Amino acid sequence: MSTPLVPGSGAPAPAGPDAATAPAAPVAPAASRREHVYLTLRDELMSGRVSPFERLTEERLADRLGVSRTPVREALARLQADGIVVKRDSGLHLYVPSFHELTDLYELRITLELRGLTRALEDPTVRHDRRLLEAELERWYAFREDRPDPDAGFVSQDERFHATLLDASGNPALSQALAQTNRRIRAVRMYDYLTDDRMAATVSEHIGIAELVVRDRLPQALEALRAHVGASREVVMQRAAAALEMTLMMAREEQR
Repeated sequence: MSTPLVPGSGAPAPAGPDAATAPAAPVAPAASRREHVYLTLRDELMSGRVSPFERLTEERLADRLGVSRTPVREALARLQADGIVVKRDSGLHLYVPSFHELTDLYELRITLELRGLTRALEDPTVRHDRRLLEAELERWYAFREDRPDPDAGFVSQDERFHATLLDASGNPALSQALAQTNRRIRAVRMYDYLTDDRMAATVSEHIGIAELVVRDRLPQALEALRAHVGASREVVMQRAAAALEMTLMMAREEQR
């Protein structure tokens, strides 16, 4: 009779009374499972595979993903914090943006970000913190050398760049207002990081803007920043509209 193997080891299991105590195959840490569930749900929601009319229940999602309800509950809480999921009609649903609201918030975002540069142009005593900007530039040089794959979660890196750029201008109130605005549009802005061309453009444009500010070429930096945020807005609007249309089509098919 052949000797049994310890699962995953390729080695003979110990014989005799101690065989029952042989180590089991490693189990993924709970933190890894939670992250996997979160990323899986986020991908499904952002890709248009979930209708905004579908109620997101812990039990149904846990059954489909083959996990307990706890990591699903935690993932849904994170998705709510991201703004991707909202509570509506006594349940959780995919967030469907109002394009009017999104337009207003993008206008606010542009106003806040440009103010970080215009205040320095208007007042020569306002100087950007070069140390902050140079450290941020190093991060983006690294992204240029090894560009990340398209990923909706890259929005956090983008937010960090824009927050640092505004922080460097020295007005904390502007930075706080930008952080609040970013939280309200984060879910929709994630659509900007789903293709290679937008990842490449983001990295290149961030480097260009920061280098201009470090070199005190503020008028050119102002125009580069305006173009950068404007281009992002157009992409986000188009992709959010396409995703909404896809989900509406799915809903109509389900109702037939």
